[in-house]
Amino acid sequence: MYSIIVYVLVISVDLVTFCVLSDRLLSLGSGQQNATVYLCLQWVTSGIRWVMLSGVTYWANHGSNVVLKRWLGTLCFLGSVFESGCFILSSSYPLGTSWRWLSHFIAATSACLLWEFSFPDKKVESNGKQKTQKAREHLQRVILLYRPDYMLLIGAFISLTLAVLCEMFIPFYTGRVIDILQSQYQWSDFLTAILLMGLFSLGSSISAGCRGGLFMCAINSFTSRVRIMLFRALVNQEIAFYETAKTGDLTARLSGDTTLMARAVALNVNVILRRSIKTLGMLSLMLSLSWKLTLLMLMETPLTGLLQNVYDTFYQKLSKEVQDSIARANDAAEETVSGIRTVRGFNTETRESRRYNNCLMDTHNLKNRRDTVRAVYTVVQRITELGMKVAMLLYGRLIIESGQMSTGNLVSFILYQTDLTTNIRALIYIFGDMLNSVGAAGKVFEYLDRKPEVSAEGTLQPDSLKGHVLFQNLTFSYPTRRDQKVLKDFSLELKPGQMTALVGASGGGKTTCVSLLERFYQAQEGEILLDRHPLQNYQHKYLHRKIAMVGQEPVLFSGSVRDNIAYGLGECSLQRIQEAALKANAHGFISQLEKGYDTDVGERGGLLSGGQKQRIAIARALIREPQVLILDEVTSCLDTESEQMVQQTLASCPNQTLLVIAHRLKTIERADQIVVIDSGTVIEKGTHKELMEKQGTYYSLRERLFDS
Repeated sequence: MYSIIVYVLVISVDLVTFCVLSDRLLSLGSGQQNATVYLCLQWVTSGIRWVMLSGVTYWANHGSNVVLKRWLGTLCFLGSVFESGCFILSSSYPLGTSWRWLSHFIAATSACLLWEFSFPDKKVESNGKQKTQKAREHLQRVILLYRPDYMLLIGAFISLTLAVLCEMFIPFYTGRVIDILQSQYQWSDFLTAILLMGLFSLGSSISAGCRGGLFMCAINSFTSRVRIMLFRALVNQEIAFYETAKTGDLTARLSGDTTLMARAVALNVNVILRRSIKTLGMLSLMLSLSWKLTLLMLMETPLTGLLQNVYDTFYQKLSKEVQDSIARANDAAEETVSGIRTVRGFNTETRESRRYNNCLMDTHNLKNRRDTVRAVYTVVQRITELGMKVAMLLYGRLIIESGQMSTGNLVSFILYQTDLTTNIRALIYIFGDMLNSVGAAGKVFEYLDRKPEVSAEGTLQPDSLKGHVLFQNLTFSYPTRRDQKVLKDFSLELKPGQMTALVGASGGGKTTCVSLLERFYQAQEGEILLDRHPLQNYQHKYLHRKIAMVGQEPVLFSGSVRDNIAYGLGECSLQRIQEAALKANAHGFISQLEKGYDTDVGERGGLLSGGQKQRIAIARALIREPQVLILDEVTSCLDTESEQMVQQTLASCPNQTLLVIAHRLKTIERADQIVVIDSGTVIEKGTHKELMEKQGTYYSLRERLFDS
């Protein structure tokens, strides 16, 4: 309330001061002959007003205010600038005292708003400055990523320059043709003008085509290269990363944001350079045609900039919300499609459809709001543009009547003005759009720069590996549940040539042990030793060639059976693939398939049964001849015959370290060591006979959990 009183007081003082001084000025310096005296006195009056208003503001506001001081300076001096321009363009000033003050007030407020939106105060907008600085850094990185495409960009920029130069002369020769047709023209002059206009049009078209083609080649090359880099960075992240990151968000980064990054330089810089060159060239030609009309036309620029800035602020905010909404809809569709069996089994088709529909409706509503902002902006923009054209035509008629300009030159000027307004508007918009594109690049760089929490930088690759594994005092909790410890001071030894079975109630930590041995996670305390060396010291590819795992729900990839068995091995002979399939008891059913080993398994192996997928997954592990083999409930989907063959195969590798998680008693009874885990700690361990004689936890679990 106090601030409102201060502003009303300032406006009242200024209105009285302006009326008193303006009436005195008009009596002293009215008329064209005393225009110079009047303008000088006007500037002196502006200074007096500024001193008085600054003093009143400082006294009433108990201090200075940056925004208010800026507005007072603009209010006092912008009127003098405005009136000076009016006296230059015309020989008289038509407005009265009160109307002049009102015009100054509106102009000053508009100029301050433009200033605040374009150049905000540093203290108030320090966060915005940091964002701008970050955007510049991202833009520099994007430019560096374009280095392999520099030759394409140079060729595109040369074509761009030629296209712009040719385009600038087309309106000029259009007006020239009109002037020739209005008089007793010479055929040679008319033919020369037509030929030059045609040549410039042809040159512009050819250059524009080359420019567009080269830019698109550069964009496609850049997009493919960055997508490969981003995909490589994503697949190298630790498993915990994928537990928090959403699939729709990652695919949006891969598909949408990489394209926006490419636009940040290739298309946006293309537009900036093309519009800038055309703007400077057209301004010089317009000044040569009529400097008065040029000054009148430039009065539209601040208002256009203000409208564009306000529009960009709201439009980009809504565009980001639309992108996030689309990502949420993609997540919903991805979850439903990937879990269609569960959806069908629990009869939740209607629920999932409703959830997806709600996501789409959110996107639809956001798009409506965004498009409404665009529509309002377009209406205001067209009205402003129309008003400027009317003013130019009225003033142009006066200039033509005074003999200072020809009709053809006025036509050329109007053509230039229309194109120039579009260029200025595009330049203002493109800077905002570039920041938006660079914002998308920031999300991509965030993933590119992210270092996996589980390091894969080990270098150890011994020629021989015994497979002796030692879990030493492990304490572990999942990244998404830091406060819940899954393993507590956990210790376990896996000896070469022995089979160790992990048993216990669900959630006890069995699968966590497997995940840590596979280096999916990193324990917070303790370490895992492989042949007396920490697991993280081994080279990543070497480690996963020596340690193989078959999960309870094996994942197959779209492609042939041959490709899935030899997955990750590169070139692999059919004989070697068949030997692995025989060991896993998979060769029989594979041979009966329509195309044998070349049969497509479908997406995620959907064309095969659970037991068939399990046997292919076992063959995929056995073909690597690992020193440490992990089997997590792999016999749950196998028939008795297949299970016996797999057990015989495992028994034929006496030096192999075998870790098994199973609920079938027959599988567990064969183990050299049975370890009972509960709540992340080892409760009991020993052979089947020893634990049965002890009649402890294992004895009670036998009837409750194990299938005989």
